[in-house]
Amino acid sequence: MARMTAMQAAMRVLESEGVDTVFGVPGAAILPFYEAMKDSSVRHILVRHEEGGTHAAEGYTRARSGKIGVCVGTSGPAGTNMVTGLYSAIADSVPILCITGQAPRAKLHKEDFQAVDIAAITRPVTKWSVTVMEGAQVPWAFREAFRIMRSGRPGPVHIDLPIDVQKEIIEYDPAYDAPLPVTRPAPNPKAIARAVDMLLGAERPLIIAGGGVINADASDLLVELAELTDTPVVPTLMGWGSIPDDHPLNAGMVGLQTQHRYGNATFLQSDVVLGVGNRWANRHTGGADVYCQGRQFIHIDIEPTQIGRVFCPDLGIVADARLALVALVAEARSRKRPQRSWPAECRARKQTMLRRTDFPDKPIKPQRVFHEINQAFDRNTQFVTAIGLYQIASGQFQRIFNPRDYIICGQAGPLGWEISACTGAKLANPDKEVVGIVGDYSFQFLIEELAVAAQYRIPFVMVVLNNAYLGLIRQAERGYKMDYEVQLAFENINAPEIGDYGVDHVKAVEAFGCIAARVFDPADLGQTLQWAREEARTQRVPVVVEVITERVTNIAMGPEINQVTEFEEVLDLAPASQGAS
Repeated sequence: MARMTAMQAAMRVLESEGVDTVFGVPGAAILPFYEAMKDSSVRHILVRHEEGGTHAAEGYTRARSGKIGVCVGTSGPAGTNMVTGLYSAIADSVPILCITGQAPRAKLHKEDFQAVDIAAITRPVTKWSVTVMEGAQVPWAFREAFRIMRSGRPGPVHIDLPIDVQKEIIEYDPAYDAPLPVTRPAPNPKAIARAVDMLLGAERPLIIAGGGVINADASDLLVELAELTDTPVVPTLMGWGSIPDDHPLNAGMVGLQTQHRYGNATFLQSDVVLGVGNRWANRHTGGADVYCQGRQFIHIDIEPTQIGRVFCPDLGIVADARLALVALVAEARSRKRPQRSWPAECRARKQTMLRRTDFPDKPIKPQRVFHEINQAFDRNTQFVTAIGLYQIASGQFQRIFNPRDYIICGQAGPLGWEISACTGAKLANPDKEVVGIVGDYSFQFLIEELAVAAQYRIPFVMVVLNNAYLGLIRQAERGYKMDYEVQLAFENINAPEIGDYGVDHVKAVEAFGCIAARVFDPADLGQTLQWAREEARTQRVPVVVEVITERVTNIAMGPEINQVTEFEEVLDLAPASQGAS
């Protein structure tokens, strides 16, 4: 057998599992891992903060099928800094591998420097967290990590490595090792037949497509099932892109915040709902009494404990989303296609319940920002966004056409997620155009991660919606007294430098080696976005477009899906002969 260090063996496992990129911050307790990486094909991206490394790993995994992002840190606070990223990953069913160094085994119980039980800390936010206590166990622990990440509901794994374990010489020959089998549950055929019976027997059926459809690379099958059964589809925020926004059977999104008025209206008219790979998140459903009233539910999920977690479905099926959709499509092909007016009714609502986005107002309305984004970028652009009013506006006004082209932290929502996720996404798909969308407050949390993208020549466009700028100026003009007025006429304003009153994002961005511009006038926004695209492409660095928006915007939302308050006027794009619904 070949003899090597435990970390050399770990590196051989990583390579054979398809890992080509690691995001990390080195430190004393993880140096043997870094030493082994020197002789591998794995490249290292030096991040500025360990949390940023976890978000980059998540963006990397989310952006490209089959890839798993890896993040690395040393002992003690490096691991605790990674907890937020692990929580984000497990909340959204995203497999990432987190590797930390640790104090020597003999010191673990002696309160040694940076000797914290990080495995115990990360256990609630991982599928598996382990401190490996023997060098000979290292290659098998890494193999098990990949098996666990890919089996069942995907999610993160954490491996903690005492420094003396990393240095051990072990017997290991990569020629006799290979990835472990991955298990994914197949559906019960009787349950599949019953689900198709319910769909075809309904007058107004809907399919809810969750993030599990995208995780399973099953979007093509989802669309085929919808077409075979003539059933409209509502993607969730995590499932956005599983069916193109302009597909005739895309019925819009449902929810309290990231929703379309036609999506909510259609859902409230439905009688049978098939959920695939979704978790009935509260921002999608609102109260279960309103959401469930008057309709039957079928729920398909790979994780058994998800069935009945929020409400009891009429039919629950435990299965991998792709295997379930393969079976559903096969069953539907053997049945007669239904003839019903429901899909046409859904299309009519989609044409007659649109909301205006082309506002000419100054300060700029967020609706106009997304109006320009939809026009500036093509249908194959990959968008990255996180949490806040800008995420809500994004969900209401953007258009998405492909799976994995809307990368978002859906449940945890950590501030500062976007920059690192953009970095990971672009590295996973170098030929893909990546655009981040962020609010001014979130942008500040991990802004130093822009330096990572600049250092490694990782280009993307970052659109910052800044609704604090005008408030800061107004406060300064009135002696820093709090002022929530939003109307500021500056047709000919010579805006003062925001650096006098708060964070100057443009100067900060440029200091990190990136390029930036600030936009006050909506008429300038489209051409500025085109400029940013070209600069990112030619200069190979992030380009930030900061859009100064109105201080307060009435964004549609509500306590229940039947009580969403809308503010924009309705646009009717239906043919004149069709009329409004």
